[in-house]
Amino acid sequence: MSDPALPPHFLEFARANAGRKAPPVEKWNPAYCGEIDMRIAADGRWYYQGGPINRLPLVKLFASILQKDTERYVLVTPVERVGILVDDAPFLAVEMEASDTPRGPALAFRTNLDEIVLAGRDHPVRLALASDGGFKPYIHVRGDLWALATRAVAQQIAERLEERETGLVLRSAGVDFPVPETAFRD
Repeated sequence: MSDPALPPHFLEFARANAGRKAPPVEKWNPAYCGEIDMRIAADGRWYYQGGPINRLPLVKLFASILQKDTERYVLVTPVERVGILVDDAPFLAVEMEASDTPRGPALAFRTNLDEIVLAGRDHPVRLALASDGGFKPYIHVRGDLWALATRAVAQQIAERLEERETGLVLRSAGVDFPVPETAFRD
């Protein structure tokens, strides 16, 4: 992997995961088998039967078969599809790095499960309105799965907002992502 928009230490994460093939969950269509007592909390922690799952490799395994269907978040295997609860977003964007490219700034994000995404056309940023009137940044990871920016990453994003004729935007890889019109207003 040699994307010039990725900072060097992000490339390390990308290289570490480069040999891993993601399961083809989008090709699997097993019957829905009901809900299991698994939850992804708003702080990114995974729980099973009320207790935390503390083994990161196990969480990464579950995350690799996570999908969002039309009604719920599900874990998908070739033989079953089971629903789980997700409090907000299934991942957290825990780190952001900016690089200058010929097309302008490029923002790379690392999730709490060490997935690297470069915000742009293939990985949009959604700046949703927060209950306090500000905004909640979400970064597309894969499928219909998104990462909510941590407070520190949201602050970095806020510092990179640009004023345009159409309002505030976040720019990455030649794409402008608009901030909701009512965010930051008294």
